[in-house]
Amino acid sequence: MAALSRQVSAWHHLIPLTWSLIARQTAQLGEQKRTAAFSLRKLTTVSSGGGLGESPFVEPQKCTQEPEHRTGLTQCLLEKQRMAVERGKIVSSLLDMGFSDVHVNELLSIQPATHPQQLLDIISELILLGLNPEPVCVAFKKSPQLLKLPVMQMKKRSSYLRKLGLGEGKLKRVLYCCPEIFTMRQRDIEIIVGVLKEKCLFTVKQVTEILHRCPCVLREDPGELEYKFQYAYFRMGINHVDVVKTDFLQYSMTKTKERHVFLERLGRYQTPDKKGQTLVPNPLLKDILRVSEAEFLAKTACSSAEEFEVFKKLLAREEEESEGRMADDESLEEEEEEEEPEEGEEREP
Repeated sequence: MAALSRQVSAWHHLIPLTWSLIARQTAQLGEQKRTAAFSLRKLTTVSSGGGLGESPFVEPQKCTQEPEHRTGLTQCLLEKQRMAVERGKIVSSLLDMGFSDVHVNELLSIQPATHPQQLLDIISELILLGLNPEPVCVAFKKSPQLLKLPVMQMKKRSSYLRKLGLGEGKLKRVLYCCPEIFTMRQRDIEIIVGVLKEKCLFTVKQVTEILHRCPCVLREDPGELEYKFQYAYFRMGINHVDVVKTDFLQYSMTKTKERHVFLERLGRYQTPDKKGQTLVPNPLLKDILRVSEAEFLAKTACSSAEEFEVFKKLLAREEEESEGRMADDESLEEEEEEEEPEEGEEREP
C-alpha cells in the first residue's frame, strides 16, 4: 500500500513536467508553421512578379526592368534598320549620278556622323554646278567641313557663284584650289570682286576669268591685291588682257619683284613708255614667272645663282629701309597736323 502511494505521488510530480514539455513542443511547432507560411508568401510574391528584397537568390530589379530593356533594344534595332535602308537609297542615288563604288565609300567615310540625306543634298548642289564626281571627292577630302554646311547656305552660295559666271564646269579649278569658297563669308568674296572691278578696272568677263584661273586671289588682302595689279600695270607695263592671260595675280609679290628688278638692273627689262615702247625687248612674262628659278637664271637672266642670292638679300634690305622711311614720314606728318592751330585760334608770336 505504501509502495502504491509512492508511485501515485511520483506520477503527480511527472504530470506538470509532461504538460510543460508538450506546451514547449507545441510552441515550436507553431513557430515552424508560421515560418513556413511566411516563406510560402515570399515565394508566392516572387512568382507573381513582386519584389523580394530579403532573398539573396532573387534579382527583382532585373525582373522589373526587363520589359523596358527589351523595348529599348527593339527601338535600337529598328533605328539601325531604318539607317541601313536610307544608306542604301543614298548609295543608289550616288551611283546614278556617276560616282563609282570607290567614290561612294570614300564619301561615306569622310564624315561618318553626317546624315546620309545631308550628304546627298550637298553633293547634288555641286553636281548641278557642273562638277564631275572626281573633283567633288577631292574637294570633300581637302575640306570635310563642306559636308557640315546647311543645305540652304549651299544653295545660296551656288546661286551667287552662278551670277559670277563660275557655273557650267568653271568651278572645278576654283573648288580644287580654294574649297573654302563655300565656307568663307560672302562679304569677303564681294570685297575681292569689288577691288577687281572698281580699283583695277577689270571687266565683268575678266573678273570671271581671273576667279576661274587664279582662285587664290580670294585669299588675298584687298589692299595687297590692288598693289599687285598696280605694280604690274605701272612698273612692268602689263595691260589688263595680259594680266588675265598670264595668270599674273596668282604669283606672290616677293617672287615677282625679285625677278623683275633683277632683270631691270641687268638691263634686260625696261618699263614701257606711254606708247608701250622700250629700247630693249622685254622677255615674256611666262619666261619670268612660270619657270623654275634655275631656268629663269639660265635662259632669261643669263646669270648665276650666287649673284641672284646676293641681289635678293640687298633687295630685302632696301625694302626694309624704304618701309622705315615711309613710317618716319607718316609719323612726321601726324606731328605737323597736331601742331597746326585750329581755325579761329591765333598763332603765338
